[in-house]
Amino acid sequence: MNLTLLSSPTSWYTRDLQRAAANAHQITTVSYGQLQAELTGNRALFLAGETNLTATDCLLVRAMPPGSLEQVIFRMDVLGQLAARGLSIINSPRSIETAVDKYLTTARMQAAGLTVPHTMVCQTVDEALDGFHALSGDVVVKPLFGSEGQGLLRVSDEGLAWRTFQTLARLDRVLYLQQFIPHGGSDLRLMIIGEKVLGIRRTSADDWRTNISRGATAKLLQVTSELEELARRAAASVGATLAGVDLLPGNDGQLYALEVNAIPGWQGLAKATEIDVASLILEHLQQTCPACI
Repeated sequence: MNLTLLSSPTSWYTRDLQRAAANAHQITTVSYGQLQAELTGNRALFLAGETNLTATDCLLVRAMPPGSLEQVIFRMDVLGQLAARGLSIINSPRSIETAVDKYLTTARMQAAGLTVPHTMVCQTVDEALDGFHALSGDVVVKPLFGSEGQGLLRVSDEGLAWRTFQTLARLDRVLYLQQFIPHGGSDLRLMIIGEKVLGIRRTSADDWRTNISRGATAKLLQVTSELEELARRAAASVGATLAGVDLLPGNDGQLYALEVNAIPGWQGLAKATEIDVASLILEHLQQTCPACI
């Protein structure tokens, strides 16, 4: 398989995929900043540096860096055009666009019948304060775009809530609030890799957030049929075949669907499960790549 990674060349995940590929696959790493398009006559050429993207077998998206509105739109336009021309892209451009948007992901999961935290999204300070009170005065304020718990803030004081909303409004941010779900300090991360589902339980003793990047520990989770079904429904709601799904067991006995990550990490998962996750991902890419079948 001739695989192109849209990723940082220094990323641990890039190195892990290169290790797993060994001599079985050719891997080229490119960045979003290298994307370029040339349209002439009836010919379209899409490049990333010296790499001809139309000549690759499969493109694995391993990053979604910030950029200007023009840059982000152009980058997604290029991915969309490549997908329309038959290039196997994991995950699909539309899936990635959906999953990076927390509001749209939550709406899709709710529409799929999953239980999500009570969520309110607005654009003014007054409406956000009304939402703060409607959500019992204990909320998690999230950036619409972001991962690994970055930018999350738990607010249970009205004065702090007002200052937080004022600051975000001045930055022209959408105000995204979710009712805080009391829990036992653990959540579940399920990773869907095509037909396979792996799982870990992440626990944090010092932080209500359970991200491994923030110091949480991970243990192997026995994935029941119920958990697998929920994880698959969540991933399918955004159209992802390679995804990380976060489920939170609340103290009220409910299992809440929090997030779907269409560019999931697996470093903590691989360590906790002692499974070669990178090899499973390469197998999935090869099985879904038309040029490899």
